[in-house]
Amino acid sequence: MYRMTLVAGLAACLALAACDKPVEAPAPPKKSLARQAQFYAGQEHLASLQSGTVEPAAGGGMVMKAHGMAASAGWTDAGFVPRIYAASPPDGVYEVDVVAQKPAAEGAAVMTTVEVKGEWSKYTDGRVKGVKMISKTNEITAMLPAAK
Repeated sequence: MYRMTLVAGLAACLALAACDKPVEAPAPPKKSLARQAQFYAGQEHLASLQSGTVEPAAGGGMVMKAHGMAASAGWTDAGFVPRIYAASPPDGVYEVDVVAQKPAAEGAAVMTTVEVKGEWSKYTDGRVKGVKMISKTNEITAMLPAAK
């Protein structure tokens, strides 16, 4: 009996010795410093985003463009709703929600391409380095090109 216990203990030690790699937990998602602005009645996030760009505007500010998908046909008035910050984000990347007015009568659930374009002239002092565009299922970060 004593030998069986000793053999079982030795087997357990060998099994535990094989587990020499520590288990690494995934890094927690980065917490946003902004809060979401109020949407108008009927406005909702687009279902997803495929691409997004940010370019400097002629009179200062920037022009934002995004290509996304809506959950059905008939979504109108697509645009950007900037998030609200208490202080400037340390990395210079501001967040905007990509939204549109959903149709009054829901049609067939067919993903529809939506193109969104808008200007943002709130910050013209160079503090904006990029924009994170947020949809219902994903987000895209578009950085401003370096100043010449």
